[in-house]
Amino acid sequence: MTTVLFVRHGRTTANSSGVLAGWTPGVFLDDRGEEQAAALAARIAEVPLAAVVTSPLERCRQTSEAVLTARLGTKFALDAGAQVDERVGECRYGDWTGQELKKLAEDPLWKTVQTHPSAVTFPGPGGEALRTTQARAVDAVRDWNERIAAEHGPDAMYLVCSHGDVIKALVADALGMHLDLFQRIQVDPCSLTVITYGAHRPSVGRLNDTGGSVAGLLPPPDGRHGPASGDAVVGGGAGAP
Repeated sequence: MTTVLFVRHGRTTANSSGVLAGWTPGVFLDDRGEEQAAALAARIAEVPLAAVVTSPLERCRQTSEAVLTARLGTKFALDAGAQVDERVGECRYGDWTGQELKKLAEDPLWKTVQTHPSAVTFPGPGGEALRTTQARAVDAVRDWNERIAAEHGPDAMYLVCSHGDVIKALVADALGMHLDLFQRIQVDPCSLTVITYGAHRPSVGRLNDTGGSVAGLLPPPDGRHGPASGDAVVGGGAGAP
């Protein structure tokens, strides 16, 4: 029953300028994004993580580094640095990359992106289908789940630092939602989304969490965990202590 903490990178210079960054190199966190990353890192500093996996893009590397740095010198420090996996990288937006969002909103394809994203392949060299983005990200998470469980046990947790559309696509998959509904999901900069992958199905424990206690992610004092199957508690259960 592996638990994954999905973190969107902090706010970037592109976000604050209203530009679709995509895979543009050299897009870094702005001052607000650095503050967000530091705050998130402090908030989850005592959540035991088996690994940190990151998109190769600079904004995710910066956010991941903040998470790792906040743990230095504590029992929660990780021996390894962030592990890069291109499969959790941003959607490849093709010709849309680097364009202002307000201009893209005038493109006829914009409406399809909003209402029928599973049909969208972004134009131009290297443009990717959103369904391909989802498939590669889901494959990556499933692979990491197996690896983490084999190396650290079935109740291990790890963190994936990725991008808004990628995390939304992963949430849609976990909820059994069609990709065409994924625009109903909100994932803000440096938000925390938590999905537990049980033996029979995933369950979403947090979505777009941007503050507050993470006590529910800490190991129980008695060392006992929920059912290994990940079965839901009929009636809803008592929640976190």
